[in-house]
Amino acid sequence: MKNNSLHLFFFVIALIILSGCVSRKKYLDSQVQLRYLKNDSAQLAHKISSLSDTIANLQKQIDELNKKNEALTLAASSTQSQLNQSKQSLEEQQKKLEQLQNLLDQQKQRSEELRKRMTDALVGFNASDLSITQKNGKVYVSLSENLLFPSGSAVVNPKGKEALSKLAGVLNANPDISVNIEGHTDSIPIRVRYDDNWALSVARATAIVRILVNDYKVDPIRVIASGHSLYDPVDTNSTSEGRARNRRTEIILSPKLDELYKLLEQ
Repeated sequence: MKNNSLHLFFFVIALIILSGCVSRKKYLDSQVQLRYLKNDSAQLAHKISSLSDTIANLQKQIDELNKKNEALTLAASSTQSQLNQSKQSLEEQQKKLEQLQNLLDQQKQRSEELRKRMTDALVGFNASDLSITQKNGKVYVSLSENLLFPSGSAVVNPKGKEALSKLAGVLNANPDISVNIEGHTDSIPIRVRYDDNWALSVARATAIVRILVNDYKVDPIRVIASGHSLYDPVDTNSTSEGRARNRRTEIILSPKLDELYKLLEQ
């Protein structure tokens, strides 16, 4: 009985010692795990801080990119607005060019019709004394001195009046035609009646104006008279044939260009 009690005592003592060893081991293990956890926590905190810095940098970059994007959007909007304005201006210019071309085509057509009417009206006159040409939207009726005037004179002869009568008929039928009458001479100085070739060329132009206005009722508002003396020759003055061609009166017929000028002024 005594032995059994002793055994029980030592068993309890051993159990207590063993329990104490187990608890210390657990404590030590827990301390190790705690250190690991603290280390992991520190590393995690460091990563969080690093990630926070990265996030802040990224956010800063995002803000800068957003600002750049807004600036680019604004610039693109401004550029698009300029492009739209340029496109509108280009369309307006294109429309104006088309209108201008249409007016020029109409003028050319009217000029061609006028040339044909004048050719039909003046048919039968000698080609060497009268020519009708079309240039730059105008019709040029060139009448030789031989057809219109005696040499050195500004008095229109009957054959010339007949030509002017037919010409006036076309002018009166086309009241929107402007008429510019130009007198031309050769280079031989005038010796009688007139001071010089300037005076003769002007006198011949005004003589034709008076016949058109007074005798054939052409509106004087439409008519201009001018003299060019010897300074606008069509041939050489070194031959008699060339001088004969230079002694002429040109009647220049121009369709009115009011619509064309208005368009150009816009």
